[in-house]
Order: sequence, then structure tokens, then C-alpha cells
Amino acid sequence: MAKTHSTQRSSAAPSATGRALLCLAVIACGLALRRFGFPLGLPAFAVKYGGSLLWGTMVFFLVALLLPRRPRRQVALIALGIAILVELFRLVHTPWLDAFRLTTAGALLLGRIFSLWNMVAYAAGIVLAVAIDRLATSLRRDGRASVP
Repeated sequence: MAKTHSTQRSSAAPSATGRALLCLAVIACGLALRRFGFPLGLPAFAVKYGGSLLWGTMVFFLVALLLPRRPRRQVALIALGIAILVELFRLVHTPWLDAFRLTTAGALLLGRIFSLWNMVAYAAGIVLAVAIDRLATSLRRDGRASVP
């Protein structure tokens, strides 16, 4: 009976492969926005906070990949906690950390400047990720329902 429950549980969420692909797509969108947003004439607000929104979305999918058996709501809360901690970590300054933040990897992973608005964008990105995850679940169920 426990096995049936875990089987039902795993079919109630996108596969690990599906979530990994979604995560990679979000990363690609974020990098494209960073690279082409301004040249395409997008406003600074859209580029800055669009990237933060996508970063929050990515964090959700990474947590979902690491904790696949957790309920979606719990994954979202953990992702939000991580995003807020990373943002608060921007208030910590050491020479080596500030040097890392000046690199592309450091800017993408940790950011450079603390902003409460980033936290709002992260939360919006996590809400977006939950919606995408639900849609993927629905599509996965519909696909399985049509298989004999």
C-alpha cells in the first residue's frame, strides 16, 4: 500500500527530467534577457527585475529537483527562504566575496546590490514556477490518460 502511495505521489509531479529541462529553459531565458534585453530596447526595469523573477523561478526548480517528494507548497517555501537568504547575504562584505561578486558568475549567483524589490521579484518568480509546475503536472497526467 505504501508503494502505491509513492507511485501516485511521483505521478502527481513533473518528472525529474521535465523539471531539469524547465530549469535549463529558465536559465537560458535569464541569460538571454541579460545579454539581449538592453540591445532589444527593453526597459531597465524589465531586464533587472525580469532576471530576478527568472532567478526565483530557477531556485524553485532546483529545490524541486533536490527534494522531489516534497509537496509543491513546501518546495516553494524552501525556495523563497533560499532566495531571501541569498539576498540578505548581499549585505555581507569581505574582500574575496566582493571580488567574486564582480565576476559574471558572482553577479549571476549572488548579485551585487541588496534590494527589497529583488525579494518581491523572487517571490513572483516562485509563484510563476509553481504555476508552470502545475501546468506540467496537468499535461503529464493528460498524456498518461490517453495512453491505453
